[in-house]
Amino acid sequence: MSAQAIDHGRYRQILRFFAGVVAHLVWWDVLVVRLPLARGWVRRSRPARLRRISRRFRELAVRMGGVLIKLGQFLSARVDVLPPEITEELAGLQDEVPPVPPEQIQAVLAAEFDDVTTHFADFERTPLAAASLGQAHCARLWPERETGHRRGPAVVVKVQRPNIEHIVRTDLAALRVVARWAMRYPPIRRRANVPALMDEFAATLWEELDYEAEAQNAVRFAQMFAGDRGIKVPAVYRQHSTGRVLVLEDVGGIKITDVEAMAGAGVDRKQVATRLMDAYFRQIFKEGFFHADPHPGNLFVLPDGTGGDGGRPFRLAFVDFGMVGHVETLMGENLRQMLVSITQRDARGLTEAYNNLGFFLPGADLERIAEAQGRLLDQLWGRNLLELTQPDPREVQEMGREFRDILYEFPFQVPQDFIYLGRTLGMLSGLSTLLDPTMNPWRQIERYGREIIGQQETRDFSWELLLEWLRPLVALPAQAQRVLAAAEAGKLRVQTTPDRALLRRLDRLEKRAGRLNWSVLAAGLLLSGTLLYLGEQTALGIAGWVAAGLFFLLSLWGRE
Repeated sequence: MSAQAIDHGRYRQILRFFAGVVAHLVWWDVLVVRLPLARGWVRRSRPARLRRISRRFRELAVRMGGVLIKLGQFLSARVDVLPPEITEELAGLQDEVPPVPPEQIQAVLAAEFDDVTTHFADFERTPLAAASLGQAHCARLWPERETGHRRGPAVVVKVQRPNIEHIVRTDLAALRVVARWAMRYPPIRRRANVPALMDEFAATLWEELDYEAEAQNAVRFAQMFAGDRGIKVPAVYRQHSTGRVLVLEDVGGIKITDVEAMAGAGVDRKQVATRLMDAYFRQIFKEGFFHADPHPGNLFVLPDGTGGDGGRPFRLAFVDFGMVGHVETLMGENLRQMLVSITQRDARGLTEAYNNLGFFLPGADLERIAEAQGRLLDQLWGRNLLELTQPDPREVQEMGREFRDILYEFPFQVPQDFIYLGRTLGMLSGLSTLLDPTMNPWRQIERYGREIIGQQETRDFSWELLLEWLRPLVALPAQAQRVLAAAEAGKLRVQTTPDRALLRRLDRLEKRAGRLNWSVLAAGLLLSGTLLYLGEQTALGIAGWVAAGLFFLLSLWGRE
């Protein structure tokens, strides 16, 4: 990267802010916390201090824009690494982006098109929506002669912010330095490879800046849902689009969070929640390609469509395909295994799938985690969204007591490949809860899980597999006869796999028993020495005390 590629003033401003954050954390969490009686005070004040830092960052991001807005939105989804005081404070950045003045947007259009008026019959100066990398305007194209229409189609025009590539390069250069700083903080270093996350974050940003790639994403989504009359994907007007300007069909509709407007239009919002969930299950588990930014400004309900089952028919419309997720083959197989394991309430299979996806730190006790997973499945199965988001505090406390060893060690992390999928599922959960808090998500999970099981059974069946199944049954009588013969001869041995936790407890008990033996001997010798000393056997009495002291030291040897 050349020196001319970045804005050094902006670069230094970002580094100054994060250097102040690092200095604050070092002062409080490394130095002050070591002072006598200060640990409890530092711990109690930490939430308020983190909230103040997050608020200052949010104000800086709104003022400077660019990548800092995206970073705030990205960090708000990292609930596995960051405390809620940070994620909650940054969650509102989506709605705080200031718009670009109309004159600057017109300048971008003029740079992209020889003559803007040949593309748009009308262009609204007031933006429809403002985002960190660009903003959207309503417009209307010229009518095509062969259609015979007097007015052209209504469209939404996405235009990149002026000089945005220069801003992105500057911000990413500064944030890569900050990522290296973050790796010096043990709680973060233990659970996240921040430079790797930074690389993924940067790659996603550059993809979002490529409007030609976004047009391809929109076309792919349209093909995916071509046979589904309940889903609407806007058409792309490629002849009016460039790498910095994207023109899409204006689908209109009701914002998915406007439940009052849906009720007024006669649309059953519970059906909207179900269709939304079904659409994402299909994207993630079948297609391996999903819309990764389901915030309310990107999802609309179109009344009078087709496919309704009671209430007014509607279509669910997706817009803005700049942020998409790809489920790699290995990840997809493990995701399907997760779904099947949940369907079958197989805690061990679920834990294995999580482990294959990289959710556990090295050395995690998978047996203990599987036990906790089983308890969670038993407690949560069948509950609706409202019950899942508002758990009984007594149940939480009981689980915390029973599995406090896991909570204390906290051997969990979220792998970087799962970041955008996790963020998507979190946003999807919030939308579904708003639309229908009584929805039972287990029905969709079970339906898709059974479907995957059926596909696997059909795909995997063969005569060779049938013979593999029958072979153990054929060998069973001979095996049973050998086992009975060994039992009659007294040669039957039973081998068990030792539990590591049990072995540790037995080892501690053995050490304690040994120390108890030395303590008893020490007490006996101390008593004997005292009696000898009082009986005027001075030398023998002192020898008894010395021996008692030695045995007492042995009782302390190797203590836990």
